[in-house]
Amino acid sequence: MLVFGTQIHIVTFIFIALEFCMLIFQAARYFYLPQDKYSGWFMTLLILYLLYNITGGLFPDPKIQIPVPVQEMIAYGTGFLLASYFPFYFYKAFDLRSLRWHALFGVPLFLMSPYLVFFVIVYAVNGNLDVDIKYGMIVPFIYAIILLWVIFRAIYRKYQESRDRNKYLEEIAMYCTVTPWLAMTLFGLVEESQLVEVLCTNTGFIIITVIYFWKSAHQARLDYERQRRANMARTHTELFQANCLHFGLTRTEILIVRMLYTGLRNKEAAEKMFVSEETIKKHIQNIFRKTNVKNRSALIHKLQNPHH
Repeated sequence: MLVFGTQIHIVTFIFIALEFCMLIFQAARYFYLPQDKYSGWFMTLLILYLLYNITGGLFPDPKIQIPVPVQEMIAYGTGFLLASYFPFYFYKAFDLRSLRWHALFGVPLFLMSPYLVFFVIVYAVNGNLDVDIKYGMIVPFIYAIILLWVIFRAIYRKYQESRDRNKYLEEIAMYCTVTPWLAMTLFGLVEESQLVEVLCTNTGFIIITVIYFWKSAHQARLDYERQRRANMARTHTELFQANCLHFGLTRTEILIVRMLYTGLRNKEAAEKMFVSEETIKKHIQNIFRKTNVKNRSALIHKLQNPHH
């Protein structure tokens, strides 16, 4: 079932709509939190998914005012571009430094170069796409297998170093989303419908979306907990200050109480204030008298809790 009188299958259109909604949401998040570099890499991934699905769904179509050979070049080009981005995404988003060579040099040599040679230059000369696909997919297919192994090894090696289980599971899940892209190199060799191709290559998008929302929810919980603790600390500080004023403690006495909070002994407090230990003892006695307590534990409890 096609939509809007184009070559786009309804399933492809659904993926395009989902990816577009995710892109809008991600763009808003990125501009709100520009320091979140992960969002930037993920937004680029969404854009490439959109380009791949739109061009792969629309092209080739003789009704479009673009030469069919150019349409074929663009459609295959967006697929190669998306596949080429995966190593760079793992390198940057997950800080897998061992992938640097593949992300910066291996991909241009073994993925983009075959595309330019066979699907642009040779195809423009001979006009025989079947022959170009037959030979142009050999190197990318072999390199795709190598990349899958290299990425998995980089993920496992980092896990061995950091032992961050949550991060490891996230990276493995993302790895599973890109694995079906190995089949992209086979689609050119065998005739498959748009539905089979889009389901295979976009299955990972669902997993990526789940991972993204899980990561966002996890980060939101961490931010909330951090803010809650900060608010509690601020509340305790304000409450402590209010109680000190309520009991009429002087600035010197408040300073001594703060030292008692940290566990300093009388002698250590005297050294910090450059006074005698007897002076500290007299201040503490005055503090006990004003707050009507008999020991340090009772004092700390009284100043940390609301006064009734």
